[in-house]
Order: sequence, then C-alpha cells, then structure tokens
Amino acid sequence: MNEMFATAVELNGKALSDSIMSDVTSRVEAVVAKLGIVPKLATILVGEDPASATYVKMKGNACKRVGMESVAIKLSPLIENQELFDIIQQLNNRNDIFGILLQHPIPSSLDERRAFDLISIDKDVDGVTAHGFGNMAMQSEAFGSATPLGIMKLLKHYEIPIEGKHAVVIGRSSILGKPMSLMLLNANATVTTCHSRTVNLPELVSQADIVVAAVGRPEFVKSDWIKPGTVVVDAGYHKVDVGNEVLQVGDVETRGLEGKASALTPVPGGVGPMTIATLILQTLESAERKANISGTISPSH
Repeated sequence: MNEMFATAVELNGKALSDSIMSDVTSRVEAVVAKLGIVPKLATILVGEDPASATYVKMKGNACKRVGMESVAIKLSPLIENQELFDIIQQLNNRNDIFGILLQHPIPSSLDERRAFDLISIDKDVDGVTAHGFGNMAMQSEAFGSATPLGIMKLLKHYEIPIEGKHAVVIGRSSILGKPMSLMLLNANATVTTCHSRTVNLPELVSQADIVVAAVGRPEFVKSDWIKPGTVVVDAGYHKVDVGNEVLQVGDVETRGLEGKASALTPVPGGVGPMTIATLILQTLESAERKANISGTISPSH
C-alpha cells in the first residue's frame, strides 16, 4: 500500500477481481459440459479510439483467462445506424453468444441509446439497456451495469458500511453515475447525485461518508473537499504528462488525502479490474442460466 494511505483501507480491486476470475474459471467447465459449447462474449468496437480498443482487447484476454471465448467485431466510424442494429440482432440470435458489449462511446452520428436497447436483456451483461436498468432500479433480477456493480462488490467484500450513510456520486452517465446512485440507494444509503450543473459541489462532497467520483476529469475532486473518515471510490483513470514522467491518476486528487480517507480505491488497481471481472462473471451467469444451473444471477444492488 502507498505509504501516504497507511491509515486507510486500500480497496484492492485487482486482488478481488483475481478471486472472481478464479471462481468463474472453476464454473465454466460445467457450462461447457451441459451446453456442448464454449460461452462467448461479443464485443463491438465502432471507430478508432485507442482507449476503447485497449479496453476491448483486455476484455478479450479476460475471456481467455477463464476458458471462455470472445468474438471481436470492429466497425468503421462511418457505419450507418441500421447496419449496427442488424449486427446486434444477429448476435442476439446466436446460440453461442451469451453476452454482448457495445463499447462506449460510439460516434455521435449513431443512436447509441437505441443500439444499447436492441441488446437482448438476457445478453445485456454490461447492464446498458433501459429494461435492465429498470429491473435493477426496482430490485428485480437484472445484470447490473458492470462498473457500479463492481464497485458494490468491492464495498461488500471489504465490509464497508453503506446503510444509513450519506453517499455522494459525482457523475450521472447512464452506465455509471445513475446506476451507481440507484445501487447505493437500494443498499439503504442516502444518496446525492452531482453533475456539471451542481451548485456548491465542494460543500456537498464535504458532507459525504462515501464519495464515488465518476467525472472523467483528472484530479477534478480536490482532497480538501473530503472530510476525515470518508470512503473514497475513484472510478476515473487518466494518463497525465508531468515533465518527463507519465502519471496514472484518477478523478480524485490524492495529494492531501493523508490520514483523511478511511478507505479508498487505488488508481490503477481499484475500480478498473472490478469492471472487467463483473462483465466476465455476468457473461458466465448468462450461460449458466441457459444451462439451467441454479443460483447464477448475482444481485445488482
């Protein structure tokens, strides 16, 4: 653990994700024996964004690690909506595909929300459909959005109290901020959701027992906003050039957090690995459900 956080609990997503992936590996064989096919995760990448390409490659490698397979579909940024929609429908109809991931973001010329909602809810292992979101919000069976559900698994593993706590979520995206707020609400936290139009953001953050930063801006959340004893979950990841050095930072400024945070996620090695592990786990659970192997859907709250 970094010495500056010696008094804080490090929420080690890498270690927990390794444990989840090991469990998935032990369960894949039973699915293959029952169905006679290896479960596959389909990934759709539209365009040339280097970060998105890296994420898709990481998800493909994760499938290999657990004995599953990935089907990588790379599309031109000039693709038309209907062609993208047709590809998603084809994947919905394939018996060997148990999860479909449309890598976000896609070009603005495309209808991302409609594309997401065309994904079969049974294969919505990234928790991006409106149907799945609604089920999750109403605490019905659903695949949760991978990043916030990964965060919830991390908090549970480290026995971080949530019930009755004031959680401040900074960000309101449909695949991170909004589902994060609802999962925390379903866990009986009192939740404040902040965004770009929020007034007095530092004051609101300073009232939080749990802060989830999902802003997408390096070190946007300042350490002096954080009150002593706060649990800090940093869902950001950025590479920042500082002189001749490239630093890996999150959405929260770490300088000045010494002795303040009671628990926090490292960057890297915190939230990121949990996102991938949750996605792979939910793909397995989709296959297990098809194979009628009971007790396979993790709660998304």
